[in-house]
Amino acid sequence: MSFQAYLDTIEDKTGLTPRQLLEIAESKGFSDPSVKAGTILKWLKADYDLGRGHGMALVHVIKNGPKIDNKHVGTDGTHRDESDTLWLDGKASKPA
Repeated sequence: MSFQAYLDTIEDKTGLTPRQLLEIAESKGFSDPSVKAGTILKWLKADYDLGRGHGMALVHVIKNGPKIDNKHVGTDGTHRDESDTLWLDGKASKPA
């Protein structure tokens, strides 16, 4: 599953866009570099019932922003994506 597919599924499950979840995480102080992934994963599980795989995709965005490594772009691997920039504003507004 691609990083973008994880984010799209998170939106389906929570009803919130990745950007909205990012804003909530920032308001809770989770974007601070000292916050560990486990803390964020516990929050995502408790509040949104997200598992580790989906949670880690969101942890990546919280900690690193929407850019992903080019090694995942245009490949035929499991985590391949079409772009090195993830779309955070919701599936309905994603450019085709």
